[in-house]
Parts: sequence; structure tokens; C-alpha cells
Amino acid sequence: MIKVCLADNYPAIHEGIKSYFENHPDISIMANVNKFSMVTELLKTKDIDVLILDLELEGLSSIFEIKTVLKTYPATKIIIFSHISEKIYASNYIKAGVSGYIHKTEKLEILAKSIVEVNEGLIIMDETIKKNLLLIAGQNKSERLHRKLSNREAEVLRYLSGGKKNHEIAEILRLDEKTISTYKLRLLVKLNVTNLVDLVNKAKILEVI
Repeated sequence: MIKVCLADNYPAIHEGIKSYFENHPDISIMANVNKFSMVTELLKTKDIDVLILDLELEGLSSIFEIKTVLKTYPATKIIIFSHISEKIYASNYIKAGVSGYIHKTEKLEILAKSIVEVNEGLIIMDETIKKNLLLIAGQNKSERLHRKLSNREAEVLRYLSGGKKNHEIAEILRLDEKTISTYKLRLLVKLNVTNLVDLVNKAKILEVI
């Protein structure tokens, strides 16, 4: 039996997934948590095969926290289950070590199939993610700039697009405000714009947020 933990903010998601897997022959939902701190506490005491993780889980602010979990608990596979666009984020998370990235618009049958495959050691990604990874690998440096952002740049861009100010992002990511300003400047240069409004609009056009 594959032991699964679901980490998501919303009770409806918990109830829906719990109900769907209630009588599943191969998958057991062993735990439901709604804060990232609860994930780390749970993994200290329970052996979890697959962690289903929403990127907007309360207390989860950075991909680097996920990397820490992967390093500390290498036996636990992680599937990102989120409504955040996979256009660029999925590639970064796959390269960081997660085993799959599934959009919340997918059917639960897809999630179930992915849990089984991830537990067997496979990496789950759709054709869009594969194409993005191939594009990044095949492009020269100047062509890559708009498509490939660093993990930190992608995170800062996501928070900026959500209306967060520099000091708020700095607090969330536990970084200096000047560092956030530096990332913002890099984003302006990489996306070839001169102000925040154009930055967010360009990012939407390129489907990186």
C-alpha cells in the first residue's frame, strides 16, 4: 500500500481526495495537513511514500524549502498539485527533484496513476513540461532569457504579479529587501521591460506566471 500525505490549504480538496481514495486498492491517504510546518513535523514521525503538495500551502514560501525536504527525507517522493501555471514552474521543480507536477484541473484518475508511477520511481510530466525542458536545453543563452528564469526570479515574479511589495516579498522569502530589488531589476532586464506593470503583463503573455 502506497502511503500518501496530502498537503493543501482547502478542506474541499482534502474531502474530495480522501473520498476518492477511500477504497483504493493500492493507495492510502495516511495524513492530511494544511500548513507546511505540519509537513515537516509529520515526516519526522511517519514514513510517507508520496507527498502531494500545493505550492500555495500556508507557510511554504520557496522552492528551497522543498529542496530541504527532499534532501532530509529522500525516501519520500513529492508531487506538486497546484493551479499555478506549469509553463515555467514545473520545469524548475522537476529539476529541483520533485517527481511530478500536476495541475489541479486534471482528473483524479490522473493523480492516482501518477502516485503509483512516482512510487515506482518514474518522473511525471506532461508534454508542455517536456517541450519546455527541451527548448531550454536547445536554445542559446540569448534565446533562453525569456523562457528560463532562476528559481528565485520565478518566485519573486509570482509574488510581484500577486501585488506584493518588495518588503513583503523579502519577509516571505526571508531575504534582504535590497536582494529583492536586485531580482526585480534582473527580471526587468530579462523580459526587456522598464516598469512593473509591463513586467507583469509581459510575463502573462509569455505564460510564465
